[in-house]
Amino acid sequence: MLRHRTLAALLAQHRLVTGAARCAGAELDALLGWGRKPSARRAERLARRRQLPLWRCEDAFLRSLDLGPDSAPLGLVIDDTGIYYDAGRPSRLERLIASPHTAEQLERAEALRRLWCEQRVSKYNGAREGPAPAEPFVLVVDQTAGDLSIGLGDATAASFQAMLAAALAHHPQRLVLVKTHPDVVRGRKRGHFQPRQLQHPRIRLEASGGHPTALLEHAEAVYVVTSQLGFEALLWGRPVHCFGMPFYAGWGLSHDALPPPPRRADAGPRQLADLVQAALVDYAVYVDPHRHQICGPDELITAIGLQRRLRAQLPGRIEAFGFTPWKQRVLRRFLAGSRLRFRFQWQAPGRRAQALAVWGRRASPRLLEAARRRALPLLHAEDGFLRSVGLGADLIDPISWVIDRRGIYYDAGGPSDLEHGLATGHWDDQQLRRARALRRRLVAEAITKYNLQAPPWRRPAGFRRVVLVVGQVESDASIRLGAPGVRTNLGLLQAVRAAEPAAYLLYKPHPDVLAGLCRPGSNEAAARDWCDELVVDAAIQQLFTQIDALHVLTSIAGFEALLRELEVHTWGLPFYAGWGLSHDRLRCERRGRQLSLDALVHGALIDYPRYVSRHSGLFIEPEQAIEELLAWRSAPPVPLSLRQRIFRHWGRLRRR
Repeated sequence: MLRHRTLAALLAQHRLVTGAARCAGAELDALLGWGRKPSARRAERLARRRQLPLWRCEDAFLRSLDLGPDSAPLGLVIDDTGIYYDAGRPSRLERLIASPHTAEQLERAEALRRLWCEQRVSKYNGAREGPAPAEPFVLVVDQTAGDLSIGLGDATAASFQAMLAAALAHHPQRLVLVKTHPDVVRGRKRGHFQPRQLQHPRIRLEASGGHPTALLEHAEAVYVVTSQLGFEALLWGRPVHCFGMPFYAGWGLSHDALPPPPRRADAGPRQLADLVQAALVDYAVYVDPHRHQICGPDELITAIGLQRRLRAQLPGRIEAFGFTPWKQRVLRRFLAGSRLRFRFQWQAPGRRAQALAVWGRRASPRLLEAARRRALPLLHAEDGFLRSVGLGADLIDPISWVIDRRGIYYDAGGPSDLEHGLATGHWDDQQLRRARALRRRLVAEAITKYNLQAPPWRRPAGFRRVVLVVGQVESDASIRLGAPGVRTNLGLLQAVRAAEPAAYLLYKPHPDVLAGLCRPGSNEAAARDWCDELVVDAAIQQLFTQIDALHVLTSIAGFEALLRELEVHTWGLPFYAGWGLSHDRLRCERRGRQLSLDALVHGALIDYPRYVSRHSGLFIEPEQAIEELLAWRSAPPVPLSLRQRIFRHWGRLRRR
């Protein structure tokens, strides 16, 4: 039990005393055992000897992302009466199901049931969905031999044979799909069916170990002994046939081969919402996967649903080329759900690769040819637009990256997933309201890509128009691939001076140049001759509040200024140009659609990037990323590690 690192958090409302010596001398209110496993027998003996109540805990029906031994539980049930899978004795869950529920509770339970199906979750959620057969089918669910829920659920190994025979008999024109338990697929345990028992021409074995959602969604009926999949099938509205007595049987919601215990029969039929409220709300306690703090079932369902969606978006086997060891570590988080293999740029893709990953546009001609010849998707990784507190050149871990299949957002020479989404996307009122709230929060909290702190800057008095020109690293790919006209910082500054002769002109070099991590641009030292003020110390978010307009080549600062509804002039082709929101010197033929600012925000900050929590390493929503950035920014600064300092100087020398 103590191997579960989330146990203390799940029991946060109690004081957990562990260790024989401490327990022997402590004034205890109860003893805790794990279900009815053999290890709980000692707890039973101790409870009798010390005349204490025995509480039994078990995994909740929404447990975790991955399978038991590999992933700590995020949901726990605690039963002071029995345990839910023991039909021979009362349990707290049984009492909760039989209890009356208010209209508000039943309404919430129905909303929770819908959310379960919308987010496509199950007890374990790490596997990709197993595909459902194209033809009509009924689902027969196997379990692991020796599962306590079988014997304690009034069933035996023979119940599985009876179940399979009934499925064949009840549905003579249908395929019968037998689902093997994931632990059997992994070789950890054995099931109840031998190959000779599955020779019937209408039987097909489903032994992929895949997530069961699609099977439950499309099955015409589901046959179980005591498996939790019977409960989940009820959530999906499927007819369920039980050949044991699981907790959800005997309430008039399933077709039961066995008579219910008198306790359940006396309670009378119950609604599905009664079952959901009792099992998912009242009986269990949950912690969120990031901070391990107590949360509601809807919050955990939504969090796990996000992991499932993003994990399923990319192919299962990806080979990554040319990533530094530091970026390899980061890439594993942003490509969670896929098996990664790292290779050098000069190597060829392996035979089992389903996709290739590169940083930005750094794919060699040989790799591009291999991807084209084998029709392998090429995934381009880059920093997101809300990145970190600190510079990427200092090896500060990012909170967001983008993974682009078509190209990359800063390459105006071809389409990207972002450009495609902005050109073709449609966002309803609810989505636009979400984007608006996100944008307003970013502005109110002065959040930008790097969130660097600096002394305040004050607008000079007496000037009607103050204009900011933002410098970039001239060797950056965004200039090479997104600025076909003016391509240097000095050239931009000169062009802006010619366009705005009467304005008070500020010039802010790129933070990496100011930090000595990248070389200044060509003749950038002459910038002082073309501006009224060279701004070195001020933070960009503070400048935004005091300027009238911004001029950029392709800098992300232009997007950040648009979020604040500032006047933005682009001299290159950044991703936010061409949608009617900025004053653009160049035109991209693929763009031209008029977008609202909130549509741009939804496309660029909600649809396009992936966000990963600094605490859990799991995917989060952009709103959660903002909360983490705020906490990160307000925390005391952490000195650079030795590795970061070495890389910092090495990178500066390498760029000389």
